[in-house]
Amino acid sequence: MGMLFHASIKIQNIWICFLMAVLMPALSNALDEQATLPGEDILAVAAERQAMLLDIQGPIGPATAEYLINSLEKSTERNAELVIIRMDTPGGLDASTRDIIKAILNSPVPVATFVTPGGARAASAGMYILYASHVAAMSPATNVGAATPVSIIGGESPGKKQGPSENGEDAKPEADTGNTMMRKAVNDSVAYARGLANRNGRNADWAELAVREAASITAEKALEMGVIDLIATDISDLLKQINGRTITVRDRVWVLDTASLEVERLEPDWKAELLGVITSPTVAYLLLLIGIYGLFFEGYNPGAIFPGVIGAICLIIALYAFQMLPVNYAGFALLALGIILMIGEAVVPSFGVLGIGGVISLVIGSIILIDTDIPGLTVSRPLIGALALISSLGLMGIIGIALKARLRPVVSGREQLIGAPGSALTDFYHEGEVFVHSERWSAKSDSPLREGQAVVVTGIDGLTLKVRPADE
Repeated sequence: MGMLFHASIKIQNIWICFLMAVLMPALSNALDEQATLPGEDILAVAAERQAMLLDIQGPIGPATAEYLINSLEKSTERNAELVIIRMDTPGGLDASTRDIIKAILNSPVPVATFVTPGGARAASAGMYILYASHVAAMSPATNVGAATPVSIIGGESPGKKQGPSENGEDAKPEADTGNTMMRKAVNDSVAYARGLANRNGRNADWAELAVREAASITAEKALEMGVIDLIATDISDLLKQINGRTITVRDRVWVLDTASLEVERLEPDWKAELLGVITSPTVAYLLLLIGIYGLFFEGYNPGAIFPGVIGAICLIIALYAFQMLPVNYAGFALLALGIILMIGEAVVPSFGVLGIGGVISLVIGSIILIDTDIPGLTVSRPLIGALALISSLGLMGIIGIALKARLRPVVSGREQLIGAPGSALTDFYHEGEVFVHSERWSAKSDSPLREGQAVVVTGIDGLTLKVRPADE
């Protein structure tokens, strides 16, 4: 046992010496590299200093929110020093806008929103995002404003007085439910806009004016009134002007250093791209129609499989998209009812009653399906018109087929025997047998008949035919 112990000690010593001989040169090299690391590391970090560029083009919806929120998270993970949102939007959905603003306000990376190029706008939802950003910039020949909630545009301004009363005093605002809802919507938006303005030291009074009266101003006027921080011609000019600017990010003072930032554009990932496609109201509308028609065709042709599978997939995707969009459920119900009525016309022809009602229901339901007037977030009107035209043509074809079928002579059943030719099988005067349609029938006749004489069926009494001679 003692010899074994000493042998193991020697083996361990040999291994220690071997490892030291191998590792000492590597450790020495590492220490040598460590001496030069700080300078090189600074250069590497300096080379990696970057700003992330995000694009908002068109209406703001669930896909836009998904893209911006994910991009802000990626910018934080990559230690970006600035996020630039290049924006041109007519507005968008309130829920998506608020999600984007929450992400901006809670982002540890400064966010600069830049309305560009010339001719671009930050309307409605875009104004709120501009106010929420740490840096707000615009290009020449751009505009901002018109932030009144779309649902109350065209109605009476909340709190508007109705003119003088009979005693010469101003009348009080009407207290009906519609005005109350309008006041609630606009007051909520005003409070939201003023809060964002006060947070970043911008003109809160004009923000309220943009909400209450849908005011809109140019970039030059916005700079003059303190709505934005600067006017820049392009991204390079923006970075140059904000270099050294002091801002507050999550209650922490931040001095921007943008002199040597490399700008990298972040593209939407596959999820945001897919969401952008299916949440388009027109695409979601088509998916809904395909889904409903597919399931109905599968129901009337059990075992076809293909229509049912495709219909179920399209219907589920459409319902997923619609739960992110401002859907009018009355429009949804009218749309489904219209399709059911048109299919009912095809199955049980009513000479147009079901079909015409179905087309009317389909068109009305399609028009009111998406409950917003925001450009780009409505179902395409030409598409609705095309579907209504195709449905009407199909309906006319079904009605034509039904009318032809109604006027066509009977070719089967008891009714078809009336007027059918035949021949007498025996001589008989009152009762006997005849041969009609390759069948032997009992027959009655008021005239005497000879065997083989041609006869014509004039009526049916149970299983007995009434016949007469063909030459009468």
